[in-house]
Amino acid sequence: MSPRRQDDPRTRQRRQQLAQEAARLLATGAQHDPARALRKAAERLGIRDEAAFPGGDEIREALEAHQRLFGGDAPPSRRQALREAAQEAMAFFSAFDPRLAGAALEGPVDAHAPVCLHLHADDPDEVAHFLHDQRIPATQVTRRLRLSREQATPLPCWEFEAGGIAFELWVLPASALRQPPLESLEDRPLRRATANALRQLIATGD
Repeated sequence: MSPRRQDDPRTRQRRQQLAQEAARLLATGAQHDPARALRKAAERLGIRDEAAFPGGDEIREALEAHQRLFGGDAPPSRRQALREAAQEAMAFFSAFDPRLAGAALEGPVDAHAPVCLHLHADDPDEVAHFLHDQRIPATQVTRRLRLSREQATPLPCWEFEAGGIAFELWVLPASALRQPPLESLEDRPLRRATANALRQLIATGD
C-alpha cells in the first residue's frame, strides 16, 4: 500500500466511512470485535480496496466520537466499577493466571461493557469444571483471538452476569502468558493487566 494511495482524497474518505460504520456496529453491539466490524462495514459499504481499510486506532477514535455524539459513553465511575469487579473476579480465578483486557482496562466504556478476563489453561475443561463446581451459571460461546500473526484462533469463552455486570472469561493456552495475543487489526501485543497492575490502576484512578 503506497503512501500516495493512502493520501488520495477518495481513499481518505472511504477510510473515514469505514471507520465510522465499524464504530457504529461496535457501539450498537452488532459486533464486538473491531476486525469483524471492519469486515462487515466493508461489506455493507461495498468497499473492497484494502488501501481504504482503517487501522485499529482510527476505529477506536471513531468509536469514541460516536459515543460522545450519541451519548453512549458511560461516566468515569463505570470504568472504576468494572475494575473493582474485575479485581474480585481475578482473585476468584487466580488459579488460571487471569489477565484483564478490554474496556475495563482501556478504551471507550458504555453501560453494557463487560469485564473481559483472559484465563490460561492448556485444558479448557479445567475452567468448565471449576465453574460447575462453584455453581456459576455460565454460557459457553466461541470467540476468536489472534494468538499469532497468521490467523485468529477460536477459543472457548464463558459468559455470565454477577451484580449487574457482565463477565467474559476467555480461555487461552498457558503459552499465552509468555506470548500474549495480538490486537485484532495490528501486529502488536494486546494490552492486558495483571492483578497487581489492576490494583495500582484502581488506587490511582488512572
